[in-house]
Amino acid sequence: MQNIGLRMKPKRYIVWSKDEIDLSDPWQRKWYIKKVLTQGRAEDIAQLDWEEVRLILSEPDIPKDIRRLWEDYFSY
Repeated sequence: MQNIGLRMKPKRYIVWSKDEIDLSDPWQRKWYIKKVLTQGRAEDIAQLDWEEVRLILSEPDIPKDIRRLWEDYFSY
């Protein structure tokens, strides 16, 4: 994700509850990545930092099917 340390206006089909996200805040950043993984489009997912995705896969609120997909992706 390119906007490290910046506030961004999220796309409404990913986040409809906030007008702005502060990607410098670790909690908001992780929350946003999870939203992109579960509700984003291919072009949104392509903008994520793969290492950050790998690190949050063990979070309990990541749906199992999405977790498995990414675990399979990273195992290659």
